[in-house]
Amino acid sequence: MTRNNTVVPLCQSEAIDDPLTAILRSGARRLLAQAIEAEAETFLAAMKGEQLPDGRERLVRHGLGPERVIQTGIGPVEVRRVKLRDRGASERAERIRFTSSILPRWARRTPSLDALLPILYLRGVSMGDFQEALAALLGCDAPNLSPSVIARLRGEWEADYARWQRRDLSARRYVYLWADGVYLQARMEPQAECMLVLIGATPEGKKELVGFQVGMRESAQSWRELLVDLKARGLAIAPELATGDGALGFWKALDEVSPTTRHQRCTVHKTANVLNKLPKSVQPAAKADLREIWTAPDRATAETAITTFAEKYRAKYEKAATCLVKDRDALLTFYDFPAEHWDHLRTSNPIESVFATVRHRTVRTKGALSQDTARLMVFKLVIAAAKTWRRLKGENQLPKVVQGVTFRNGVEVTNTPAQNAA
Repeated sequence: MTRNNTVVPLCQSEAIDDPLTAILRSGARRLLAQAIEAEAETFLAAMKGEQLPDGRERLVRHGLGPERVIQTGIGPVEVRRVKLRDRGASERAERIRFTSSILPRWARRTPSLDALLPILYLRGVSMGDFQEALAALLGCDAPNLSPSVIARLRGEWEADYARWQRRDLSARRYVYLWADGVYLQARMEPQAECMLVLIGATPEGKKELVGFQVGMRESAQSWRELLVDLKARGLAIAPELATGDGALGFWKALDEVSPTTRHQRCTVHKTANVLNKLPKSVQPAAKADLREIWTAPDRATAETAITTFAEKYRAKYEKAATCLVKDRDALLTFYDFPAEHWDHLRTSNPIESVFATVRHRTVRTKGALSQDTARLMVFKLVIAAAKTWRRLKGENQLPKVVQGVTFRNGVEVTNTPAQNAA
């Protein structure tokens, strides 16, 4: 006679009964094993021509490595690495090694988790609370993320930052440049320091972090030091256009270091500056008028709209009209570049969107523990964000900009036979 088991296992307080996550992990484990297997088979097929003197295959399967746990966004996933044996390796012949690009030899975490750590910090989670926060995300059985590991990661980030600051730029060129700075008040520092950031667009249309350093406010000297350092490390060709706000320090330094680079004032910053000089009751209508300027189809229409704005508001709000008119030329420089690039060139938002998170974290925690910690975490956040930056629209036009082709109102200017004859 069989007895029914009436013992019901109780869920432990730290355990999470989540069948969906269990299914996802099981599926991820199978897919990962299949991907590694396919990668090994592809490598063996490529090495098919390598044979021993007796005709046997030189490279053969050699079982699987020990099981290890990889931390992923859905928790720990167990995996085993495929091993290949080189039967022809000797003192004379160099050993053929198989290294999985999917599963590097010493990997213990997915790169997305390394990017998550500085984001958690900038969202208000302190270094000491990382383990608790990650346990809630990944489960209590999440290894490789202990406080000592976090501290070691921070040391690696410091080394990455130092290495990045010394990188060679002689093979790099940037067609466009965006410049901006953000102030962070650290609790252990007597005054706020400004993080100066430069993002560039390559001739292939890719956006990259070009320069990043802490300066004393947005002074001309701080910007000059950053620009001179980039030039000293090989960035010899000046960008065609730089976009930034009205901070005089950057433009003065740029004229000294890169006098051929043209200026484009950020229309978003200019809109905010003009509206700040108007009463709130007038701001909605003024904002619509400013938008008509920035979205005008050509320079002549935009200049007419600026003149109209000045005539409309100068009588009662002279400061607002003067704020707009004084930068008329620099605000409309983008018309001399391909129309496909206008959305990118009119604003320094590529930097502003990244620093929105930084400012949020500063408000939440009343400043970072130290300026060094803030600088390091912001650097890692920007590097992580750079992987998701969208390429420039109309990237096929970038080679023409590099070659010096003339554009008028966003359209390429071509010489007609009559012009050539003249």
